Amino acid sequence: MNERPTLPEELLLLALDPVRGKPLCRGRYLEYGLAGAVLAELELQGRITEEHGRVHVANPLDPPDPLLAVFLRSLPAPGKSRFRGGVSARGWVRHAGRQAEGLYLDALVQRGILRRETRRFLGLLPYHRHLPGPGGLSAHIREHFAAAGGAGFPDRRDRLLAAVAAAVELPSAVRQGDRRTRSAVRALARQEWPALAVHRNVRQDKAGQNGGGVSGGGGGGGGGGD
Repeated sequence: MNERPTLPEELLLLALDPVRGKPLCRGRYLEYGLAGAVLAELELQGRITEEHGRVHVANPLDPPDPLLAVFLRSLPAPGKSRFRGGVSARGWVRHAGRQAEGLYLDALVQRGILRRETRRFLGLLPYHRHLPGPGGLSAHIREHFAAAGGAGFPDRRDRLLAAVAAAVELPSAVRQGDRRTRSAVRALARQEWPALAVHRNVRQDKAGQNGGGVSGGGGGGGGGGD
């Protein structure tokens, strides 16, 4: 691949265990993270903006990347939202996550970046493992992420990736380095708005699992105050 992968592609390659072919974080959290990474990439490309937790489309023209184009089209074009203030970043992340994971896994397999193995649980139920393909892109992504972390993520693109990785509690983001470094990376998940949308969904799931009484609904309403 001559061009750098998009942020959702990088997050997915970073999140998959290169030996077991399984996510290194909870699967549902990764889904949220991929949707958040889509928003981060679209913002970097000048396609969307955010205000008070809500997403606005700034440039509705399709980006060159076909998957980003799919997700940009799922956001209301300027002046066509039934919500005057755009759509909730948190709600969009929650609903778009499942689609994002499937689409990006399929695309990376089709391009040979990942290799899919189908196995059967108890010899009956099929499931997939996604392992690195030839070319070493997955290893390169992990090496670049580690180097960027050692430098404190000075580049905003790397910082966004680290923020979303921290929001989904990826070990390479939240368990590396000394206490100060880990604390700084965790803080990114609340400082960068796409990662904050992911973080809020993860927190909502945790509250539900702990009997906190938080609804599991998508929450298409306000994505503002925490």
